[in-house]
Amino acid sequence: MDLMLTDRVALITGPAKGMGANVTKAFAAEGCKLALIGRDTRAIEEVAQDIRAMGRPVIVIGCDLTLADQCEAAAQKTLTEFGRIDILVNIAGGSGPIGKTGAQTSAEEFDEIVTLNMNGCFHTMHAVLPAMIAQRYGKIVNVGGTFGMRGRAGRMAYSASKWGLRGITKSFALEVGQHNVNVNYVAPGMVDGPRFREKVCANMAKTLGITLEEAMERHAADYAMRRVTVDADVANACLFLASDVSRQMTGVDLPVDGGWAAL
Repeated sequence: MDLMLTDRVALITGPAKGMGANVTKAFAAEGCKLALIGRDTRAIEEVAQDIRAMGRPVIVIGCDLTLADQCEAAAQKTLTEFGRIDILVNIAGGSGPIGKTGAQTSAEEFDEIVTLNMNGCFHTMHAVLPAMIAQRYGKIVNVGGTFGMRGRAGRMAYSASKWGLRGITKSFALEVGQHNVNVNYVAPGMVDGPRFREKVCANMAKTLGITLEEAMERHAADYAMRRVTVDADVANACLFLASDVSRQMTGVDLPVDGGWAAL
């Protein structure tokens, strides 16, 4: 199926590493023009070089997502370079404290992850929506997580930030649908990669006195499909919601978790 994304302009946050880099390259492979934003421009530039090798236009913009003025400037630079913004994919985010109960989580830890995971997405959405509304076209995809759909003991701060992002997503969807702008939420489960293996599984292995491999198997056993999500699964969901194939879908939560949050 042709997703008809060729020459669409996509602004993507968190493109430097892991899942973010792979999702970004998937949009390039579909023919998008890309504006990649984040603080670590050196790491983002490495991804940009791969995209240029694919023959796709790409710019890298330094931006602290927690600062509204920098997000506004990044949107303006994208408009100056490409003339429009068709797609926003918010991938950037943090994991917050792992293995701490709510009572053990400090106010500083809570504020830090909520500010990054909620405020950052709000700032970028606020920055791109005037252009999308003016052109009567836009697709916004916020990448959250399944802990924002069911909650998780030991991950209270992260879960709270992702529940909040769902509320932001749904409210914006109701407000801008009349302007032909879709706003949706992709909720990956555990995604295989360095953070999953070195933080989440390592913490479980230490707590339970099991091996890293056994911890990974325990996580997979939670899902109906008995397997952990990979980057390509998330990329495909984002591409679907950023395309006109999903033109009549807005405000939805799309779990990509092999069957955990919705079952």
